[in-house]
Amino acid sequence: MVIHYKCPNCGDDMSFDSESGKLTCLSCGRQDAIENFSDEFITTTFEENETKEYQCENCGAVLLTDADTIATTCSFCGAGVVIAERVSGTLAPSLVIPFSINKDEAVVAFKKWCKNGLVTPNDFMTADRIKKLTGMYVPFWMYDLNSRVRVSGTGTKVREYTRGDYIYTETSYYRVFRDINLDYMKVPVDASEKMEDGLMDKLEPYKYDQLKTFKTPYLAGYLAEKYNYDDQALLPRVKTKIQSFIDSYIHSTVSGYATFIPEQKEIESKKTKSYYVLLPIWMVTYHYRGKDYIFAMNGQTGKVVGKPPISRAKVAGWFGGIAAVTLLIFRLVTFFMGGGLI
Repeated sequence: MVIHYKCPNCGDDMSFDSESGKLTCLSCGRQDAIENFSDEFITTTFEENETKEYQCENCGAVLLTDADTIATTCSFCGAGVVIAERVSGTLAPSLVIPFSINKDEAVVAFKKWCKNGLVTPNDFMTADRIKKLTGMYVPFWMYDLNSRVRVSGTGTKVREYTRGDYIYTETSYYRVFRDINLDYMKVPVDASEKMEDGLMDKLEPYKYDQLKTFKTPYLAGYLAEKYNYDDQALLPRVKTKIQSFIDSYIHSTVSGYATFIPEQKEIESKKTKSYYVLLPIWMVTYHYRGKDYIFAMNGQTGKVVGKPPISRAKVAGWFGGIAAVTLLIFRLVTFFMGGGLI
């Protein structure tokens, strides 16, 4: 089933507007709150079998999608559509963070980010070579986790004192035990096999207080995909993801010791709840000197991640400058110590 959102005023297609947070008609300007949009103006078409072809109700064109697509736009008339059976039942997201940054704002934010590159080529930073800018909702699982941590080891405290003409160093050894209970809320892990995990992780954090109950109109006008991995499949990865936070917390509890050597550590992390969530991302394809570079932008905060090209001349300049400053400092230190300038 393909869903179109029709304007009650003029009958044209409506899409989600990131600035107002409402379903908006670009033809007549009408805006409707998503929560109040009447089902009377939602039109649907049905397919009898599980194919990857759907028909656009606007122009009759055939929409070809892969098996993971849940929202797309018609290549012929531009209408935004949602494939309903891919966002229902076990495939229905529970939460969504809507786009806060529209396409024009994304272009401005990306250009600004390019100009901040200290070692990227000058023509990369100044030229406008955005080849493609795609707004899409990427599937994530969010987890509430509880970790029970038991750690034991040896801690030392060092005391230095003077007695007569001698300086003494006294080292005391302590048996240290920690029994810690930690709760982590809404830890995200991307559930799309098409997205690079490291790239998605770097887009964090999102403003999770702006999570909303999922409704299909949020997808109108954007691309979206369903998850490839369920919450059980990604549970090992989210446990690995919180490991550094657990280690950091353990370290904070033994900060009173000069050294701490853990000898035994037991960590038992359990899922208390999981949420299927769609998060907003702008994917940017930037063409430079015959090569395409892919960047991702957080559709809520504007944070950009990716690997731009590196200017060898700038890198050489940076290292040369650092070497020159280091040499100058060395000569000044030598001079003030009585060695004279070399």
